[in-house]
Order: sequence, then C-alpha cells, then structure tokens
Amino acid sequence: MKSLTRSSHFSGLLYGALLLLLIHLIGTFGYMYIGRPNATWIDSFYMTFITVATIGFGEIIDLSQHPMGRLFTVFIAVIGIVTMSYLFSTFVALLLESDLNTTLRKKRMKKEIARLSGHYIVCGIGRVGSNVANELILTQRPLVVIENDREALNQWLEQHPGTLHLHADAAEDEALRAAGVMAAAGVFAVTGEDSHNLMISLSVKLLNAKARVVARLHDIRNADKARRAGADEIVSPDFTGGMRIASAMVRPHVVNFMDQMLRSDDQLRVEEVMVPPDFPETAISELIPKSRDYILLATHEQGQWVFNPSDAHLIRAGVALVLMANPAGRSRVEDLLAV
Repeated sequence: MKSLTRSSHFSGLLYGALLLLLIHLIGTFGYMYIGRPNATWIDSFYMTFITVATIGFGEIIDLSQHPMGRLFTVFIAVIGIVTMSYLFSTFVALLLESDLNTTLRKKRMKKEIARLSGHYIVCGIGRVGSNVANELILTQRPLVVIENDREALNQWLEQHPGTLHLHADAAEDEALRAAGVMAAAGVFAVTGEDSHNLMISLSVKLLNAKARVVARLHDIRNADKARRAGADEIVSPDFTGGMRIASAMVRPHVVNFMDQMLRSDDQLRVEEVMVPPDFPETAISELIPKSRDYILLATHEQGQWVFNPSDAHLIRAGVALVLMANPAGRSRVEDLLAV
C-alpha cells in the first residue's frame, strides 16, 4: 500500500510537470500570435512565465488593444496557478509521507521484534552474513539483522525488503537489546573484523548467557580468545573453504549430494531437534511415524551417537534428533515432541 501511494505521488508530480510544460508552450505560442509582428519567442515565453509565476511585472507584450489577449492571460494565470499549487501540495505530501512512513515503519518493526522469541540475530550482512540470513529465510526461521554499514544494509533490503533490521553497531548493548537478544535463540557474529566479532560475542553473553553464539574468524589463532569471550562455536571461512576444496577432490559424490540438497526446491537440510525436558520415554515407532518430509538419521544422547536407530529405540528427554528434513518436516517433528 505504501509503495502504491508513493507511486501515485510520483505520477502526480510527473503529470503536473507535463501540464506546466504544456501551459508554457500554449502561452508562448499564444502570445507570439497575439503580439505579432513585434513579439519575439523570448518575450512570449517570458510573458507566460511571469503570468504563471504571478511575479506581477508589467505586460511585456502590449495587450491594451487586445481584450481577448487579456482574457487569454487570465486563462493562463488560472490554469498555471492551479497547476503550481497542485505540484507544491503533491511534493509536500511526498516529503511528509516519506518521513511519516519511516517513523511508523520503525515503530512497527520495534513492536514486531519485541514479540519475537527463539529467533536469531545476524550481526553483519556482508558476504558471509547475507548467506547466513538467506539460509535462515529458506528454512523459515525468524531473524533480525544488525548492520552498521548503510550501503550493505540497503543492498540486502533491496532483495529482502521485509527483513526486520537495525542500522546500528552490533557490539553495543542497546542495539542487541533492541534486536531482542534477551529472548533470542542465537546470535551470529559475522562481521568482517575478528575483533568486532569478539566484542559482539562478549556483549551477547553478558546480556543473555543462554543465547548460543557462532562467531566468524579469519585468523583461526583467535579461536581461544573468541571462546573465552563467549562464542560457543567458531567458524573460519578460510579453514572451512580449504576443507571443502579437499572434500571436492577425495569425496566428490558426497559433496555433490550436499550441494544438490542445498539447491533443491524441497529445501532439504540436515536438521537438529532437541527432545524437551520431562519428555516420557517413547519408542521411535510410536513417536515419529514414517514420512516423506523427514528421515531420522541419528540421535545424540549422553555424549554418544546412535546412527540409524531402530524403531524400538527409546527417545528420552535431552536427546538430540538429527534429521534430514524440509521446513515442514522439521516443524512436524517439533510438534510431535511438544509436551
């Protein structure tokens, strides 16, 4: 609705400008005809301009012997004044609407963020952060973006205009609070600077120790510092990229399978679902029926992995289920585990 209204204002300005141009053309030709043979094109245009602009100078072209010429001047003045007034009011409306929309949008976004719980905060929306945010969107997870670089933020919003976002420094406590860090499930510290990501990790843990923090580091030697600062997981794009290149050589079919899974229209992912506390022991066959939306690959319980568990295997509280699932399948398993 907002874009339609703004488009109508721009259209109004365009039509008004075209009408004003038409009035000047009609006035110029009209005065050229009325003032012949002495009138020049410059005099005729100037006569039209001062009439429309209501400057009030004397008649550049003598109309004392042309009553119809004076009526023509009245016509040009009325139409010109109305058009100028329309252009001015439309321009003011566009300015006011832009300011008002910005204020209302910020208030609405603040309310939407306040209602979030279990969401993710992406700190930095550059090359890495944009891929992180895209993955969250594809897997239907709520997110809030914090970015201090206006240009980078605008580039993201051009592609994803509905994203909840803040133009702020993610290392500042106020920005993290505004993004709902107290109720967030996790925070991605993925700016381009290791030191900044360390500060974000520390700030998040001081505000909400339960929030999981994944930090991006260029220099893997900073991993211990990041963990002491509060990062739960460290990811180095350089190290991960090297492992990916090696895997493409020695296990190409596995890499191709993972690539196809990430690019498929089914949005398949290897997902993790936690069994909630106080969940009664239940056999897999009774708890998780077979479905095309998910496949149970393994469970992680008491520090041990159980791959391809049998139907009789008991699921207990605190167990992590590892599934290959699409977003609908993941939500269905979460609903089955809800108590």
